[in-house]
Amino acid sequence: MSSNRPHDTDPLAPHRRRLLALAYRMLGSRSDAEDVVQDAYLRFAGADDVHNAEAFLVTVVTRLCLDRLKSARVQRELYIGPWLPEPVFDADGLSADAATELADDLSFALMLALDRLSPLERAAFLLHDVFDRPFSEVADMLGRSEAACRQLATRARRAMRDERPASPARPDNHARLLAAFCEAAASGDISTLATLLREDAIAITDGGGRKTAALNPIRGAQKIIRFLIGIAGKNAGRDIRIVPMTINGAAGALLYLDGEVDHTLSMAIDGDRIAAIYIVRNPDKLRHAPDAVCGERLN
Repeated sequence: MSSNRPHDTDPLAPHRRRLLALAYRMLGSRSDAEDVVQDAYLRFAGADDVHNAEAFLVTVVTRLCLDRLKSARVQRELYIGPWLPEPVFDADGLSADAATELADDLSFALMLALDRLSPLERAAFLLHDVFDRPFSEVADMLGRSEAACRQLATRARRAMRDERPASPARPDNHARLLAAFCEAAASGDISTLATLLREDAIAITDGGGRKTAALNPIRGAQKIIRFLIGIAGKNAGRDIRIVPMTINGAAGALLYLDGEVDHTLSMAIDGDRIAAIYIVRNPDKLRHAPDAVCGERLN
């Protein structure tokens, strides 16, 4: 039986972006996504009976991700403090390349909502609602009936509606609020911070036990403000620089302390207020962050 794979080119080239996009959304880790895609390539290279390379690769990537999610849930129980996805700085390279509402959404709000789904719900939702696969294909990929896959996607869709903001902020509004927040936090302007944050705002900091971070989500504007002012006090006198950066497809920032990357800052916006703040300090998740320091000094 013949295979449709080319012999003189990279067989993953036409599919690599979508495979990485799927694996990242499944796992929340760019590094793990790259490992999964490489593993899928090795299985593809060793297969003799491949008539549809894309279907084969998507199926393998999906099943490898499901296997990883089983062990990830055990590891998550040992994770120190809140978990956030690994930030990505090239969201265009992880587009689902589909005509769906969520094809280009890599926001932390979406990723956290996905993380609360069961592995099978997550896979069914992503394959159908994000990557626009028909349920007949989803059923083959997951080894479930079409009816079961429809039920999985329906449950996931309902959960996603409950978790995600009603509508994303306009890019210009997102960038404006981010800049105003950084300036107010750096200067200790409590009154401005209070006007920027929604009363029920939440701040999640991920140090992974490697860097100091809040061990639980911080809920409420006043608690968040006290937390931020405390951090500013501890870092007084240090060389602090902030570099605006597109993170997971939205306005964000990289903060450098004494010339080294310290954390990423991302936000979820609700109207004209900040609903959530996401801070990633875990060095294992910042390996792809730019090393060069350029930007505004904050003190």
